[in-house]
Amino acid sequence: MYKALSALFLIVLLLTGCSGMRVVDSQVTSFAPARVPEGSRYTFERLPSQQNKATAQDQLEAMAEEALAKVGLSRDDQAAGYSVQVSASQRAQQDVLDRPALGWNLGWMVGNGGVSVGRGALFPGLDVRTSYWREVGLVIRNRATQTVVFESHATHDGPWSDSDAVLPAMLDAALQGFPEPPTGVRRVNIEIAR
Repeated sequence: MYKALSALFLIVLLLTGCSGMRVVDSQVTSFAPARVPEGSRYTFERLPSQQNKATAQDQLEAMAEEALAKVGLSRDDQAAGYSVQVSASQRAQQDVLDRPALGWNLGWMVGNGGVSVGRGALFPGLDVRTSYWREVGLVIRNRATQTVVFESHATHDGPWSDSDAVLPAMLDAALQGFPEPPTGVRRVNIEIAR
């Protein structure tokens, strides 16, 4: 009976660990030299390098449009008083772990994220972790004067490869506190579904 209850508890614990929310923690730096009134209209502006990657930029601008709507701005390509330039860069990096999650070493070792026994890798590849670094940037200009009225950048480094879920959270983080965000570097946590 105790074995059956223990097994059931373990299964429930594992299933709940796989569902729920995850946190995208971004380091955000924002500058707001002039206030952008709520309800302002904008259009997207592209650099020549972004025009060469039209499909990817269309997707990024669609994500930014949703984030900008949350802070009270609306896209209007005909009567826009502001232009928005949005950018994103990302890279994947393989990190070799000091201690693999499972492997062979001299003697026994348990703890600190690892279980090892003996010598050499028991499961090759478990000593490598892929990390995804991303940065998003938003620059808003007054179209009449071409002056920058808002600039924000958010960076995130994490284990998730699904940019379609992570980038919108980073854009939300970059716009947190808009139109008068706090000064200095700050950490912004945005929860998204697993």
